[in-house]
Parts: sequence; structure tokens; C-alpha cells
Amino acid sequence: MAAGNGVRRVWVGQNGLLSTPAVSAAIRERVGLDGSKATGAFILTASHNPGGPNEDFGIKYNMENGGPAPEGITDKIYENTKTIKEYLTADLPDVDITAIGVTSFCGPEGYFDVEVFDPASDYVNLMKSIFDFESIRKLLSSPKFTFCYDALHGVAGAYAKRIFVEELGAQESSLLNCVPKEDFGGGHPDPNLTYAKELVACMGLGKSKSEVEPPEFGAAADGDADRNMILGKRFFVTPSDSVAIIAANAVEAIPYFSAGLKGVARSMPTSAALDVVAKNLNLKFFEVPTGWKFFGNLMDAGLCSVCGEESFGTGSDHIREKDGIWAVLAWLSILAYKNRENLDGGKLVTVEDIVRNHWAAYGRHYYTRYDYENVDAGAAKELMACLVKLQSSLAEVNEIISGIQSDVSKVVHADEFEYKDPVDGSISKHQGIRYLFEDGSRLIFRLSGTGSEGATIRLYIEQYEKDPSKIGRDSQDALAPLVAVALGLSKMQEFTGRSAPTVIT
Repeated sequence: MAAGNGVRRVWVGQNGLLSTPAVSAAIRERVGLDGSKATGAFILTASHNPGGPNEDFGIKYNMENGGPAPEGITDKIYENTKTIKEYLTADLPDVDITAIGVTSFCGPEGYFDVEVFDPASDYVNLMKSIFDFESIRKLLSSPKFTFCYDALHGVAGAYAKRIFVEELGAQESSLLNCVPKEDFGGGHPDPNLTYAKELVACMGLGKSKSEVEPPEFGAAADGDADRNMILGKRFFVTPSDSVAIIAANAVEAIPYFSAGLKGVARSMPTSAALDVVAKNLNLKFFEVPTGWKFFGNLMDAGLCSVCGEESFGTGSDHIREKDGIWAVLAWLSILAYKNRENLDGGKLVTVEDIVRNHWAAYGRHYYTRYDYENVDAGAAKELMACLVKLQSSLAEVNEIISGIQSDVSKVVHADEFEYKDPVDGSISKHQGIRYLFEDGSRLIFRLSGTGSEGATIRLYIEQYEKDPSKIGRDSQDALAPLVAVALGLSKMQEFTGRSAPTVIT
């Protein structure tokens, strides 16, 4: 189809493998054998959903800045789908995408080249320009430090051995499920506590007690390697805390940021942990709708260096996508920096130490997300409409809440989140239903649709705690009153028929 429409050349990752972050890097950084640059890219991916012949599959387009196409472009594409009556294609022989090299054809409009290239080399070079690989190598070579990385049989496996073993000296035995499989080995490649079962058990967070001492650091990736989960020994780091901790430590621990951060940003449902860091460090701060393209605009304008989403997406302005391996290297850099004088003697500063010290300095945002997957779409829309209607009377809302849980703070503001882009002035409406409480707590309700069946209702529950004596509680215990309020206020079981969520994060 590319040849039939006059495209002169196509680049393909060897074996058809390219992570979403590596695609963004290739658009921005790569120069072809003839000096050419890419003007965009198609990413064929199931993202973090189950993949294979009978599961999810998506086609995504990225622009010449390396980021996802903005709504203005995707809206035009959609309009074209309603009127298209034919498409052009060229009858060409198959190209062997297992072999690196260039295959040239005479297409309908002249020469047409297909260049198959190493999917890892450009990306590895980019990572080496951002991080101090020598300090990470020293950390990974220490007998005190143990490490585990789970690619969940996604595309991250094509990069894991090259970076963690060959470049950084980790043991190959520290890599789990790092052979990419087109159906992700039959698993669900979403790096969270529910689906990354093998890693969770390895890190001592499984239901059954293990006799083996867990590694000090663990991480997982999703199917296309743009998401990440960070774990310490028997300790889970929420994505909201993760981006805040990276931002708080970036300047001293990561060479790329040594001159300072331009600003930071988070998606609206992500906890306000990053806001507190931004305020303390006097950084520009932005709250955007869910979707990486909103961060891209800020980055292109030089307003944002580090950003993140609660849905296990973290990244920076080195590319225009979230980047799972970048986040792992950022955490390893912070650990290497904190332990720069401890590796030969002294106690190791652990992942848990770093997180608890952060809470002591900035306060803790207790946070959980409930996902109700494959809910009847009609019922999901009714639930959301009911929540919007309730917002017209805060007195009624607070009366309902006090009837459910008398010791919860009052709602002082409720709305549907709307965002005006400070760069291009575009407005994004209906980006999530918010209930904001007097004490800084928040309830957020969103409908999500990256899967292909039914609707997913996402419920986000957050409570801020500054009192140092109260930051060590179990998250679900601390949030139990707000959870009861959220489920009662939304009539979740009544609308969905579900007595429990599919996934709790």
C-alpha cells in the first residue's frame, strides 16, 4: 500500500519487532542509508491487551515529531473512513524481514525501498546518551544488589538482553519471559500486580510465602514496551509515586537532566504526588487529559521534561512516547546514585527506603485504581451520566456521602475535566468525572476504550496524608472509607452487576 501510494521507502525493524518507544526514537533520531528521515510511522500493536489471532490488534499512527497523531489528525482519518471507495496497492514480492539490509523495487511511481534495520541499536545509543551506564553497571555487578526484569513475552524482550545483560552486565538468569511471542505466550501483557504474576511472586509479593530471598529490584513491561511496573523487595511502587520520585531525583541522578528540568506533567487521574514535588522544586506543572499526545505538545514547546500516567506510563522529552525501559533505567540510576558510596561497604539503600524517604519529605498520596473490564457499554454510560447529573447539587452529594461514611471530608468541587492546551489552544472536553474533597482527596471516574470488547470503567481513589505518623498505613485500609463512598455514590453494583472490580491496582 505504501508503494502504491507513492511512498519512496519504508523502514522495518528486524523480524517485525520495534517497541513503541523505539519507533518514536527512530522517527526522531534515525538517518537512513541514503540520508533520509522518517515522516511518520505505523505501529501495529495490541498494546497492553491480550494479543494473537483471536485477541486484540490495533493500528496506531505517529507523526514526524515521534508522537501519537493528535485528535485533529485522527478525526480526519476517521472522516475518510466514511467516504473511501477504493485504495491503491502495488503487487510486490515478499521481503525477508529477518535479514538486515535494503530491498529495492520498481514501484508504480519509481523506485521503492524496504530497509530492514536492527531494532535495538539506535535505541540503545539513545539510552546511553541519557544515563550513566557505568554507574548502573557498578550497581548491577555488586553482590548486594539483585535484579529481575519481566518482558511478559512482549517486544521489550528484544531490548532486555542487549541493554541489561550485554551493556550493563546483569545475569541472563535475571530476565523473565524475554522471548517475544505474537500472542504474549497466552498471557495478558499488562505490567500490574494482577497480570505480572511470575514477577510479583519472584519479588515476594505473591499470596504464598517463598523460601527464596526476593531480588532488591524488579520491573515489568507491557506488550509494546511503553509501560512499566517498578517493584522493590516485597514492595510495590505506584506509578504516581514513581514519576514523582524520578522528577525529585532526576537532576542529581540522571546526566541528561543535569542542567535542570523544564517542567513536569501528569495525566488528570494520576495522583497529585508530582504536584507536590513541582511546588517544592519550583517547577512548571501541567495536568493534562489521559493520552500521551498531550504531553508531546508541551515537550515540543520546551515546557516539560518528565511526565507520567497512573496507568504505568512514565517518560521524558527524549522521545514523544512513554518509555518502559527508560523508566527502569531511571530507577536504576537513582538507586546507583543513592548507593554510590555503599556498594563496597555499608547498608544498601533500597527501593522501599527511597519511597519512604520521599513520603517523609513530601507527604504520601494513598492511591488505588479499580478497573471494571468488559462492562455492558450501555450500563457504563448510564452510570457516568448519573454521576454527571449528581454534580448539579453538592449538598445532595454530601448528604449521600455522610449517609455512606460519616467520617469522610466534604466534596467542595465536582466537574467533568476539561483541558485547554497552553500550546495550541485546543480544548478537550469530557475527560473524566471528578469529585474533589476539602482535605485534598479525589474520586475520579473514567470510561476507557483501548480494548475491543465492552467498556472499562476506571475508578481512581486518592487521599493525601502529610502527618509523618500516618504515612505507613496499608493503602487499602487507609482508603477503605473513600472506596465505600465511591461505590455507593456511583451505584457501581446496581449499574454493572459487579460486586468486585476485575483488577485492583
